[in-house]
Amino acid sequence: MRITELLQDATIDLGVKVNSKEEAIDHLVDLMVKGGNITDREEYKKGILAREANGTTGIGGGIAIPHSKNKAVTKAGLASMTVPDGVDYEAMDGEPSDVFFMIAAPAEGSDVHLEALSRLSVILMDPVFKDSLLKATSKEEYLALIDKKETEKFPEEAAKEEEKPAVQEEKADDGTIRVLAVTACPTGIAHTYMAQEAIEKECRNRGYEVKVETQGSMGIENELEQEEIDEADAVILAIAVGIDGEERFEEKEEEGKVITIDPSVVIKNPAEIIDQAEKL
Repeated sequence: MRITELLQDATIDLGVKVNSKEEAIDHLVDLMVKGGNITDREEYKKGILAREANGTTGIGGGIAIPHSKNKAVTKAGLASMTVPDGVDYEAMDGEPSDVFFMIAAPAEGSDVHLEALSRLSVILMDPVFKDSLLKATSKEEYLALIDKKETEKFPEEAAKEEEKPAVQEEKADDGTIRVLAVTACPTGIAHTYMAQEAIEKECRNRGYEVKVETQGSMGIENELEQEEIDEADAVILAIAVGIDGEERFEEKEEEGKVITIDPSVVIKNPAEIIDQAEKL
């Protein structure tokens, strides 16, 4: 499932002007109707509002990803719009939102909305990419930007396996360290994967080995083995909820090699957190 497979010309609108969160939702729902994804506009909107009542989907950084798994949805789809002036979407960071993706998923069937959420959370972590979406002047350019970024972040599985760094048997002499992490947030969606991306990107920029386990809506992915944990130089638990297998890190905690922090802090300041990991 690719983001570009769920988007279509009819469900994209660039350079939109809206004055409130409600107007933003209405505009996105209308786009979803145009795309032929839903049969009952008001029923679908009810699902979107119910999800917002449980907590804003304005995940910060100018990004909002409202979503609903709903009986009014006939086929999974995405609607997207850019709002250059921004709008108050009650985002987690209190800043205006200007890039929106709305997800529609049928009530029955696979959790395509969760997969779409995780993928969007990862690719939108790149501020340069996100800004390029804001500057796009045509739907063709917008889709091409997404397709290129998605290919970059999610290559074929075989390629992904080849790109995985080999596990070193010993700590390198040049100051390279091995960082492991677990990310988890209350909804198990956006911040779980955004924190993962932030940690991986910062570590790779420094030439460090890194592996991040996510415990989110898709279950446990990239699970850390005890042997890997035992050999790690630092462990970051970027968690806002209890996690499975927390006892795996008890010895590392006794050694003072564990940082426990909220995922939102990692997303905002990954360099600062990796600086702390270096000193453990």
